[in-house]
Amino acid sequence: MSIHKASIEEISMLQLSDSFFPSGMYTTSSGLEALYYSNRKITDADQLRDLIKVYLEHQIGPADCSALGNSYEHIQRKDLQKLVEVDTIIFSMKLIEEVRNASTRSGTQVLRCVSSFRTDNSILNGYQEAIMDKRASGVYPVALAVCSNALGISKYKAGLMMLYGFSVSMVGAALRLGVLQHFDGQRIIHELKPTISETVEKNIDRPLTSMWQFAPDIDMLQIAHERMSSKMFIT
Repeated sequence: MSIHKASIEEISMLQLSDSFFPSGMYTTSSGLEALYYSNRKITDADQLRDLIKVYLEHQIGPADCSALGNSYEHIQRKDLQKLVEVDTIIFSMKLIEEVRNASTRSGTQVLRCVSSFRTDNSILNGYQEAIMDKRASGVYPVALAVCSNALGISKYKAGLMMLYGFSVSMVGAALRLGVLQHFDGQRIIHELKPTISETVEKNIDRPLTSMWQFAPDIDMLQIAHERMSSKMFIT
């Protein structure tokens, strides 16, 4: 790869992972808001870091990261039917309606934005048509794979970007809830770097038939948030 192409890939990665990009990912707390108002409130940065690790290793990694990796392989083979199959499976694995809705909103928003300046990508256009025809949902990990490929971002880097973005969204939610300060947030992100890298390595090439997630406490937390009558975040 030439220096120029490598630079374009890296800039595209920065663009998609930036909070300035209108994906809606930074309006989610992934249940942290419900935890904040419960009697199990997180009180320090180390507790938040450990909670995010559970999300990454037991939910986002083996499910969403694996879905992204499988999607990317089908995109490279221009197999839209298999791509839609991944979309259906990962959507069905999101047990909480609020989480499913947030994922599809973010996914379709990313697709809409990227397609406004990448109008010539056949898989991106075909996937959007499948969403309009109700054959696909536009769930975020699949949509991110489609957009990453369209912008020349590698599969592995797309995985890093997704897990990093998720971690930052939770840290950002904690900051807005007053759980921690900015320096603590940056320390958490720094300390999560090995977990993010290892989780992508373990899951980005996981076969579709081996996708899994098991974090019942997190499921209950997300259900509690869904039932809140007043909330700051969409999850």
